[in-house]
Amino acid sequence: MPRAFTTRQQGAYPERMTTSQDISQAQESPSSHDGDLLFDAELTPHRSLSPRGFVILMTAVCVVSFGAGLAFFLVGAWPVIGFMGADVLLIYAAFKINYRHGRMSETLQLSRSRLTVKRYSHWGEVKTWEFQPYWLQVLIDDPVGPDSQLVLRSHGLALTIGAFLAPHERAELAVALKQALTDARSHPQTS
Repeated sequence: MPRAFTTRQQGAYPERMTTSQDISQAQESPSSHDGDLLFDAELTPHRSLSPRGFVILMTAVCVVSFGAGLAFFLVGAWPVIGFMGADVLLIYAAFKINYRHGRMSETLQLSRSRLTVKRYSHWGEVKTWEFQPYWLQVLIDDPVGPDSQLVLRSHGLALTIGAFLAPHERAELAVALKQALTDARSHPQTS
């Protein structure tokens, strides 16, 4: 099962939380600050239906709807055809709305001086939060449950991240982020 988040880590972390494909994609489009980053993660909602799968599904729905509509037409119930078409349009609209929400994402970039969290809404709006790593707490329930939230807290402010991730993915992210924060704290920024 692919992860809902990928990370690109520099320096002290020999292990990767990504597949080789994710690493090659990260190397193709490096950030201008990659040399300074200790942790770089992109969080995206999981979508189990690929675009190709969507085309296959909609084709099957259209074929079944057309067949059922034709059968009703042949027995004299021609008004049913309109309802069958409306069903296809509603299914299509529901999937398009779902795919639009799938465009939301969050990025976490940790350097020795700050953790930057950017949240991209499905409408394209961007919100940014910055935290000082030394004071930052990463909180998650132990054991992690379905309703567990991954919270970043510093100086009385709290931010929930990865709400769309599965519980085990939030737990993996929390462990990786805590490890990166420990490294950032143990090797302070030198100018």
